[in-house]
Amino acid sequence: MRTPTPRDHQLLAGDQHAASVRRRTFLGGVAGTTAAGLAGLSLLTAPSAVPAPAAPAIPGTDTDPLDLLKRMLSFDTQNFGTGASTRPHAEMLREVWTRAGVPVEIIDTPQPNNVHLIARIPGTGRADPLLLLGHSDVVPVELENWTADPFSGEVRNGEIYGRGALDMKGANAASIAALLRHLSEGARFDRDIIVLTDCDEEAGSFGSRWLAANYWEKLDAGSVLTEGGWFLAQEDQTTPMLISATRQDKVYFNIDLIARGTATHSSKPLSDAAIVTLARAVAKLGDWQAPVYLTDVTREYFRALAEATRNRGFAQALRRMLEARNPQMLDRWARMVIAKSPYPALHSALLRTTHAFVIQNAGYKENVIPSSAEARLNCRAIPGGQKPREFLAQVRDRLSGKDVEVRIAAPEGVSEEEYLATLDQTWATPPADTNTDLFRALKTAARKTYPGARFTPALFEAGTSLAPWRDRGIPGYGVYPYVLSNEQLIGMHGNDERIFTAALEQGTNYMYSVFSGFRV
Repeated sequence: MRTPTPRDHQLLAGDQHAASVRRRTFLGGVAGTTAAGLAGLSLLTAPSAVPAPAAPAIPGTDTDPLDLLKRMLSFDTQNFGTGASTRPHAEMLREVWTRAGVPVEIIDTPQPNNVHLIARIPGTGRADPLLLLGHSDVVPVELENWTADPFSGEVRNGEIYGRGALDMKGANAASIAALLRHLSEGARFDRDIIVLTDCDEEAGSFGSRWLAANYWEKLDAGSVLTEGGWFLAQEDQTTPMLISATRQDKVYFNIDLIARGTATHSSKPLSDAAIVTLARAVAKLGDWQAPVYLTDVTREYFRALAEATRNRGFAQALRRMLEARNPQMLDRWARMVIAKSPYPALHSALLRTTHAFVIQNAGYKENVIPSSAEARLNCRAIPGGQKPREFLAQVRDRLSGKDVEVRIAAPEGVSEEEYLATLDQTWATPPADTNTDLFRALKTAARKTYPGARFTPALFEAGTSLAPWRDRGIPGYGVYPYVLSNEQLIGMHGNDERIFTAALEQGTNYMYSVFSGFRV
């Protein structure tokens, strides 16, 4: 028998921790584990060549993800389209990192009080840095439609309410609390871990692209982890079913519908009223869905979903869809999948290019019939599936003869063909490689933290700030590390956004396990 090494002790300690937390179950997995409860991991030792630093005295409130999330939610960082006031939120996090002895800086943008924050945990340099990318801005709220103050972090019936609770201050709180737990144990990592809390993710001119263009030396990393993959539950909406890490985002673009008519006095309505013409076009597209497309990425996801679900009818529909030999059968079984899915909107979005009616503009005075009316469609295409130019052609064909102009919303000064060529390039971007140490860490942590669930790579139906890293060939992945019900998932960007408090704690344990793979 060979003599045990420090790495053997590390693995043993990790196994003992995993066994311990599995005994405390909620949602079929790990229950709340405080920093004190993790003290047993102080047996971890660093190689003799790299002495372990003294553990900083980090307050328990900073290692508590719920307390940390409440503080994050208390800051109003609504982004109405041109950025948000993120400085107070960043200053709070700067104090958190400073208490932990982590170098941290706030990066000002040209817009006052709209800032980025970068914390860097120094590692041994044995591996390229890992960057955690989490945005601080949130979408606006419809205050009258909330049952809780969206900036109070109210906890009710085991759920914490607030704008950003899901997207993505909850994910930020889980990741930061997990890292601070490691640091409180005196841990050291084999790489620098950069935690970027960025602004202008929801909208604005000074997001990650601006930051990368001006401060790339602070962001250069070997891999990136951000928002994305969903942790789904069985039909009871609590038992973990499928843990996914996204390796690819859908392609984002907008289409405008423009109707024109005669402007005149409202006392004498004419048959060519622009608003009526637009309404007919919207109705024509309202119930229509683009064709189903399966790619290698989505096939792998739906295969894993078929293995994970306890609903036999749902599993059968998934398998039949994957076995379909022609578009008609594919569409038929896809409709059955959506009908039986516990997350129908999500799974429909992973099957096709989606179009959502998001903005409509017409009229300016009640006694004037306006000469024009416009509606914007926000569209998301599957990389490797239907190209945005093909979807645009379908929309135009469907609205042929409806007296509506269909225009892709290209940036100012960019022609339609130039913009479609750019979208073609984004559409052709390959998914992130799954043969990386970060992806393996995500997979290993899922097996330890959610032993009854299935892990799979996936496509993200929305978008992230990953573009600057993907443009440079750096692999990026996404997780929202908490099990969600379908109602909670729908609350993303909606009213009464919330997550389970116990799921947040369990997700923090998941992130703790992810980072454990990089300890020395």
